[in-house]
Amino acid sequence: MIPLKSEDELRMLKTSGAILAKVMRELEKYVAPGVSTREINALAEELVLANNALPAFKGYRGYPATLCTSINEEIVHGIPSDRRLAEGDIVGIDLGVNYQGYFSDAAITIPIGNISPEVKKLIEVARDSLAAGIKEAKLGNRLFDISARIQRLVEESGFSVVRQFVGHGIGLSLHEDPEIPNFGQPHQGPLLKEGMVLAIEPMVNMGGWESEILDNGWTAVTQDRLPSAHFEHTVAITAKGPEILTNC
Repeated sequence: MIPLKSEDELRMLKTSGAILAKVMRELEKYVAPGVSTREINALAEELVLANNALPAFKGYRGYPATLCTSINEEIVHGIPSDRRLAEGDIVGIDLGVNYQGYFSDAAITIPIGNISPEVKKLIEVARDSLAAGIKEAKLGNRLFDISARIQRLVEESGFSVVRQFVGHGIGLSLHEDPEIPNFGQPHQGPLLKEGMVLAIEPMVNMGGWESEILDNGWTAVTQDRLPSAHFEHTVAITAKGPEILTNC
């Protein structure tokens, strides 16, 4: 059963999403060559707490940090560390916010200085695939219309979508039903209804879609060690169309 949010719940989720978007904008300005992912994580936690919210990831299933910071071939769930970002890297910043029990989730991939044209295209395609998927998040469509649109755009651009990790419902918990793959056949899956809130998050690889988990038990990397990009928004299904609650 996919939970439907009331108007009051959506109002609280909008506040949660606005806080997250505000924090992400500050983080994007801060990220630069020479900055460590641990320093980015510390700033994120400070900003979330300053906005009277809590980091949603910290302690979730034992995760040790506020952010996921995934560099280059890391797809998702990179753990912040003393590693410093270098010119030519890309880093995925994934953040969840808990505002008075209402959860939002978003991710962006940021280039560090000058990056290669191929990696720049990877980031653009990942961002565009999220936008394309969100356009399908409307009444009358089915869940896999989102999935199929993301997959088609990514694969037509010469890249691949990760299969091991998917988007998810969100709202009163960080992860709710349904799971939202970034691949699949259109016109399949549950009918989209007003009040559904979805965390849509394409993860796009430069090479093959296959992934593996590092020894830390968290960080997913591309099997071929080619770069990966990740974008995510929390989106509400409304009578007026999809509404992005984390517009950063």
